[in-house]
This record gives sequence, structure tokens and C-alpha cells, in this order.
Amino acid sequence: MSRRGNCWDNAVAESFFSSLKKERVKRRIYKTRELARVDVFDYIEVFYNRTRRHSHLGDVSPEAFERASP
Repeated sequence: MSRRGNCWDNAVAESFFSSLKKERVKRRIYKTRELARVDVFDYIEVFYNRTRRHSHLGDVSPEAFERASP
């Protein structure tokens, strides 16, 4: 990290949390902290990291990208 308050230092994390909020958490009210934890875990481990299309990978999912790799 360089200087304090530089938004580019944290761009990857900011992008991820923006996606999480837009695609999963926004407008949801969780009855318990455990339900929120399970839902966020599902988003990260099942949807975001496996099936969600990533523009950096040519708009394919990470699983499809790995299957196509030799």
C-alpha cells in the first residue's frame, strides 16, 4: 500500500465487496447472523468463485476457464 486514503490500493477488495452488495446482500434482511454468514459463504464459495462470469477471464466462469486450460 502506498499512501493513506488511496482508493487504488484497495481496488480488488472494493470491487469484490461492491459485487457482493449488489448481487447478494442488497435489500435483504437476515433474521440471524448465522443466516447472513451462510448466505455470504455461499456467494463467495459457490457462486462468485465458481459459476459467476468474470470479465477478466473473457466473460467465462472460473470453472469453465479451468476446464478449457490444458
